[in-house]
Amino acid sequence: MIKRAYDLKNLIKKNRVLVLYGARRVGKTTLLKDFLSKTTLKYKLDTGENIKLQELFETEDINRILEYTENYELIAIDEAQYLKNIGKALKMIVDYSKDIYVVVTGSSSFELQGQIGEPLTGRKRTFLLFPLSIPELHTIYNKFELKEHLEDFLIFGSYPEVITSKTKNEKIEILEELVNSYLLKDILSFERVKSSSILLNLLRLIAFQVGQLVSINELSTQLKIDIKTAQRYLDLLEKTFVIKKLEGFSRNPRKEITSKCKYYFIDNGIRNAVISNYNPLNLRNDKGALWENFFVMEKIKKSTYERNLPVSYKFWRAYGGQEIDLIEISNEEIKAYEIKYQKQKVKILPLWQKNYSGAKFNVVTKDNFLEFLA
Repeated sequence: MIKRAYDLKNLIKKNRVLVLYGARRVGKTTLLKDFLSKTTLKYKLDTGENIKLQELFETEDINRILEYTENYELIAIDEAQYLKNIGKALKMIVDYSKDIYVVVTGSSSFELQGQIGEPLTGRKRTFLLFPLSIPELHTIYNKFELKEHLEDFLIFGSYPEVITSKTKNEKIEILEELVNSYLLKDILSFERVKSSSILLNLLRLIAFQVGQLVSINELSTQLKIDIKTAQRYLDLLEKTFVIKKLEGFSRNPRKEITSKCKYYFIDNGIRNAVISNYNPLNLRNDKGALWENFFVMEKIKKSTYERNLPVSYKFWRAYGGQEIDLIEISNEEIKAYEIKYQKQKVKILPLWQKNYSGAKFNVVTKDNFLEFLA
């Protein structure tokens, strides 16, 4: 077992629903079952794919639902996004059951959040689980080994099954299965999305533009779909934890770009699987994009798991072409990161220095990245 960032024992609270989100196969079920194997609480584990449970929750019959939870201290439901009316059912459980704990996991945020948001206002705690992060990997690798495995992380990503696979072929097989069988499953089950080919083509276009400004107009033209559809598909891909959008940072809109955005993949391995490229770094011309995608997502994972202060991530670009890869804003403190795979001398951009003289400026390379992540 690789120790994950969350310890559910410390997160659960009586008469509150703990909601664990995340993409498919990132380890939600494993984390839940590991917690249950060690708890002293009397628990019931169920799945949202259980047809009888689906029927029960749809009835909204409070007496029957409370019979379902009777004599249990903990109710755990995996893949909860399959349950209609789950928010109302969970509200009944935590409102009318004495001293009960509830944990649910879900892979589809747009589905699950829509059902539990309003009914569980003030009654839930939400946590997002990513593929393995550098601090989590640090529990099985020392710092020397993390650097030694860096190329693997850039090419194959850090899904748990990928990390624990022994051979390159096994890693590729898992990633291909993730893309073909799991990645788009939640989206394609959404009634207004009919075709996987458009989604995959959209992802391929995004994959070749990692770290670059993305034009929705250009995407819609290349895919031969309208702008609203392109925007909706991008939104769905983000809500199902496939990609992550970064917006422009500015306190001087006349000189700095904020209208366009950048997209990153939640996992490098998924990005490479989408374009079917698992070549080593010395045979690639996208090494810089892979490195940027990796570091951006690792910073987002780290801040998400630490949950100390609200943190937002953006990029900065001036109309004259000056650009900084990543901007971290936390409690009015601004940190800028230039993300370079190889060590090189980087000067602070004049316009940035002029407008944000109090911001910290860092250059991140393969040699010092652990200073910012581990």
